[in-house]
Amino acid sequence: MKRRALLNLAVSTLLLTACGQSNTNDTTTDAADNSAAGGSDLLQRINNGGTINVGTEGTYPPFTYHDVSGKLTGYDVEVTRVIAGKLGVDVEFKETQWDAMLAGLDSKRFDMVANQVSLTTPERKAKYDKATAYSWSGAVVLAQTDDNRYSSWEGLKGLRTAQSLSSNYGELAERYEAEIVPVDGMAQAVQLVKQDRADFTMNDNLAVLDYLKNFPDSSLEIKLVAPASEQRGSGLVLRKGDDAVIAKVDEAMATLQADGTLTKLSEEFFGADISRQN
Repeated sequence: MKRRALLNLAVSTLLLTACGQSNTNDTTTDAADNSAAGGSDLLQRINNGGTINVGTEGTYPPFTYHDVSGKLTGYDVEVTRVIAGKLGVDVEFKETQWDAMLAGLDSKRFDMVANQVSLTTPERKAKYDKATAYSWSGAVVLAQTDDNRYSSWEGLKGLRTAQSLSSNYGELAERYEAEIVPVDGMAQAVQLVKQDRADFTMNDNLAVLDYLKNFPDSSLEIKLVAPASEQRGSGLVLRKGDDAVIAKVDEAMATLQADGTLTKLSEEFFGADISRQN
């Protein structure tokens, strides 16, 4: 009787253990299947019409800033709002300093960043993904409207250019063998060109367009634009791994590009269409 009792106990124990393992495996499998079916938390919020959290500076006009009424606006902000509209979600902007922008994305304080971020370094490309670019930028040459010496970049050789010595554009001007007239920033550079103390200045296309929009009576105009191969595209930046979300954002971007919404917003903030690569 004792042997039979011990045998029954052993069999029962084996059966319970087997059942327990089966349940555990089934639970794990189900969880994996559910995760695969439902996607990330961000994807589920988008699919369910929830809220996305977007990091931005709020102090970087005309991309992200507060207008005279205190409303957060700017090109990047308004593009994000229309993308959210196409996705059928609400958007909550979380303002933060530039230096903490990507750290906030890493810590999941927000889901994405809208702040003219370009993934130009291998380190950034390894950690983040970027949706379709909504703005394109590169170096441009700004000179007097009646100055017709700018048929090619190679033609800058020997001309005087007002540049900050530490800027990328100063280095670019040196590459084309222009004579550098040192300045502290763009405002001073523009004045030197106007006063004919420099032939031209070189800067970012978006910064120059912003200047020309704010000073439409300026005697200066853009003479040369960097080729498409040297332009940088900026778009919404997300953590790696949300490919399904990127696909949805890209689909929304394609619609907004096709229906003219991005062109309209570009012209509102810059007086030109910056949403397409030249």
